[in-house]
Amino acid sequence: TVGDVIEVLKNSQGLAHLGATSLVMGLMEAGRIHLVADGPEDSFVPGTRYTRTDEQYPMSEVVRTLAPRFIESATDFATSYPILWPHISHLGITSAAYLPLIAQARPIGALGLLYSDKDGFTSDERNLLVALGSSIAQSLQRAMLYEQEHDLAEGLQQAMLPRRIPDVPGAQVAVRYRSARLGRDIGGDWYDVIPLPGGRVGAVIGDVQGHDTHAAAVMGQLRIVLRAYAAEGHSPATVMARASVFLHELDTDRFATCTYAEVDLTTGVVQLVRAGHVDPLVRESDGNCRRLPAEGGLPLGLSAEFGRLEYPVSTVELDPGQTLLLFTDGLVELPGADLDEGIQLLTAMVRNGPQDLQRLADRLCEEVDERGGEDDVAVLLLRRKVAHAPQPGGRLQQHVAQSDPEALSSARHMIRAAVRAWGAKARADEVELAADELITNALMHTDGGAIVTIRVLTGPERRLRVDVEDRSSALPRRRDAGEAGVSGRGLMLVDRLADLWGVESRGSGKCVWCEFVIPAHE
Repeated sequence: TVGDVIEVLKNSQGLAHLGATSLVMGLMEAGRIHLVADGPEDSFVPGTRYTRTDEQYPMSEVVRTLAPRFIESATDFATSYPILWPHISHLGITSAAYLPLIAQARPIGALGLLYSDKDGFTSDERNLLVALGSSIAQSLQRAMLYEQEHDLAEGLQQAMLPRRIPDVPGAQVAVRYRSARLGRDIGGDWYDVIPLPGGRVGAVIGDVQGHDTHAAAVMGQLRIVLRAYAAEGHSPATVMARASVFLHELDTDRFATCTYAEVDLTTGVVQLVRAGHVDPLVRESDGNCRRLPAEGGLPLGLSAEFGRLEYPVSTVELDPGQTLLLFTDGLVELPGADLDEGIQLLTAMVRNGPQDLQRLADRLCEEVDERGGEDDVAVLLLRRKVAHAPQPGGRLQQHVAQSDPEALSSARHMIRAAVRAWGAKARADEVELAADELITNALMHTDGGAIVTIRVLTGPERRLRVDVEDRSSALPRRRDAGEAGVSGRGLMLVDRLADLWGVESRGSGKCVWCEFVIPAHE
């Protein structure tokens, strides 16, 4: 950086070797000279922090003329620069050398070396100082370009990441991003937290191939697309498949690894989809940490290219107090070690890390900073709050699209988890089977999808109710399936399994419902 260059000149015995007492330095900014090093302590002259090139100051002169100015004596200084001299005459300066800092044939600033026990400059000294000015100018130009590139890279990376993480009722969330490299070498790592209807939240972690601005640009587009598909209500597998097609159609040679987790914070059901990414971890409330193996598909972009868009969904449950850890491979890649060793070390670090989520995230990043490394790191930690455990009287709702088998499977998991969480475990199989029949009936015999709602009714006796709404006004009817029939038994099963069931007409369709009494001892 520019500060590093100045520090080397002032504190590396450079001034002593040159016999100078101190230095001043100014850099060009918007047509003015910005004073960035101001000589001896207490020597700053008010009004000279920014000066014009047409003013009567030595740095202005050398920038204007592109020629060095050697001041041979105090008298020469006082005569040539009457505005400046009265402010610095007490410093005991006997001579000075002001050098234009020229890089690529244009002035980028000026350097002044001040002497207190020297009169005049020999020809060799002048040649040495001119050469020194040229060398310093090149160093400063590289430093300025470095700072600009780093600021650009950092700004681009930050612009592509979410500006803020939304508050998630029922969960604590901590996110971190660390760039392991400086300069232009930024990465395509990203995280995102997506609020979803019905007490659900989407958690995303991903990594676009490459370490450059193109990777960051692709990452930004992919993050927005994933967010849009998830917000539209698509299942996790569909979100991944569509994102892969989008990346493939971007006409880029980059692919991306990604993990998408849709978490129902009321029931704790987590649906995980992994596209070539490292497995997540789960930290128990007592601090124990374990790997969460999840069947995966090809990275985004590659799965579309090879026509393998099927992404398996792994369903797990996140208990209150448990923490889901999503991260990019930069956190577990260690020199000379394989990925499994890195994950084992991370697991131990999480196990022994602080309980507080923000402090734990900081600790993981501190490890990255200490280790160095060649890759960026993104981390997302999501902890299900204990206070958000399901309570009697709960209600869950989910949309099931007609042509989306993953959504039907997701609805089954939601119902199964809710029944257990709400104290009706003894009737879980009955509730799930009856609900499955109603949902399948709606998908097969109506146009459009279905909306499934499961809730607990309080009263003299607790009842669990399942509503399945569709957009058809045609009422369902019981019919004989026949000896070889494969359909027609749905409503008969519901009638046998449920304590009550019925049909309600709605303005834009109907609702078929069934209720189950929850035994008091549960």
